[in-house]
Amino acid sequence: MGWWPFGKKRASTAYNNDPILKDTRTWLSELRDACELNFDNPEEARRQIRHMQVEWKDAMDRGDMAPHLREGLESRAFRLLTCTDKEWLVWLDDLAFWKAGWKPPQGDENEA
Repeated sequence: MGWWPFGKKRASTAYNNDPILKDTRTWLSELRDACELNFDNPEEARRQIRHMQVEWKDAMDRGDMAPHLREGLESRAFRLLTCTDKEWLVWLDDLAFWKAGWKPPQGDENEA
C-alpha cells in the first residue's frame, strides 16, 4: 500500500518560496529613475549605472535575467556612459530609448 494521507509534502511547493523576479519594465524603470534623478549631475548617474551593471551581471549569473534583457540594458548603459553631457539630456528625453524592445540604430557598430 503506497497511499498515506499524512505523508511529507512534495517538493512541488518549493516554487512558492521563489522571490518575485523583476521584469523588463522594472529594470528599465530603475535605470531611467537613476538617470532622471541625476539629470543635472551626469557623473553621479554614470556611477550608479556602473553599479547597476554589476547587479545585472549578478542577476544574469543567478538566472534571474534573460540574456536579451541584459543585452538591451547594456546597450542603453553604453550610450549613457559614453555620451557627452549635452547628449545626456537628449537620451533622457528620447521616449523610444526607454521603451522595452528598443534597438540601437543600424550601422552603430561602436558598441563594446
